[in-house]
Amino acid sequence: MNTSPLPIVRLMPKADARSIRFGYPWVYSNDLVVDRRTKNIEPGAIATLQDAERQDMGVVAVNPNSRIIVRMLDRNPDAVIDQNWIAAKLARALAHRDRLFADPFYRLIHAEADGMPGVIIDRFGDLAVVQPNAAWADKLMPEITAALQDMVGVKTVIMNGSGRARALEGLEETMSITAGTAPDAPIPVPMNGAIYMADVMGGQKTGLFFDQRPNHAFAASLSKDARVLDVFSHVGGFSLAALAGGASSALAVDGSAPALSLATDGAAAMGMADKFSTRQGDAFDVLSALGSEGETFDVVVCDPPAFAPSKKALEPGLRAYERVARLAAPLVREGGYLVLCSCSHAAEITKFRNASVRGIGRAGRSAQIIHTGYAGADHPLMPQLAESGYLKSVFFRL
Repeated sequence: MNTSPLPIVRLMPKADARSIRFGYPWVYSNDLVVDRRTKNIEPGAIATLQDAERQDMGVVAVNPNSRIIVRMLDRNPDAVIDQNWIAAKLARALAHRDRLFADPFYRLIHAEADGMPGVIIDRFGDLAVVQPNAAWADKLMPEITAALQDMVGVKTVIMNGSGRARALEGLEETMSITAGTAPDAPIPVPMNGAIYMADVMGGQKTGLFFDQRPNHAFAASLSKDARVLDVFSHVGGFSLAALAGGASSALAVDGSAPALSLATDGAAAMGMADKFSTRQGDAFDVLSALGSEGETFDVVVCDPPAFAPSKKALEPGLRAYERVARLAAPLVREGGYLVLCSCSHAAEITKFRNASVRGIGRAGRSAQIIHTGYAGADHPLMPQLAESGYLKSVFFRL
């Protein structure tokens, strides 16, 4: 008999309890008995999940306002979800990152794959940015903050409660400092020999994208003495890495003036301002204009935002990726390299690669695939959750 003080939620008989036992971390609302009692559970509450035979399956977070109504937290039905539990998750994640990186700049917690469903934590030295994209984490931000200070040793914790994921959870957008003080300037981040400027208070997501680190490095290995074009550059992800790798010049293109300003500051911090230039504007328009101007480059990189953030958006998203490839391919010199990226989990690798190849073909170019890259090892994949493998970068030689 269950003697836990936690409320109980129960799978419907038709639900696939075996997949949950084998590691799948979510229960959708149509697989759960959603009676009046369940509907009255406060979003973010901790509960015990049972199968249809009333056997305990573990401790979960419940949000009746979300299609993902249950997120598995711990398969031990006796687990207590508190600051100590969070600290243990952080310690396990930190041990992995300490093996990977000499400098404390990385993704520390990658949601379900690191055992904290819906939670993103990026570390910038003694500062951490937390994205609590699930209601349980929103409620436990004080405990997350304290555990980060005690276990990781950070001094400043920023809660960045914005983005599409929170909206799907029924959570409000919010931004706050939960410990320490906000930095008064962008944070310099060393990565792949480059220096990036992270605006942790006003930039995209947490202020910097750590996930492309290995792909930045591979692109840099192709960039010695090269003329490089970095489209959808944000703060200069690929272009600054290319300069660190010996590129003769790099042009960064983005629609955001603040992002390009940060990229310019990064190039200056590297002592390479004379090799770096920017062009602000709609990426498709700039690609078309560069083609009309007869410009060509040794390495062209296009790293757009998620064109297919959901299955519903998949087909128009694939057409957008094809268009990127069609416009970018003519800008690559004979024997040069085209790097095409997608962070859309709905566009799995085969569909994305095929769309890219169609675009290259429509541009009248032929290609070899020389490398396929994914997110770095500080962005682990949960094997049972395909959605965690969102990033892919395909390197073509044209």
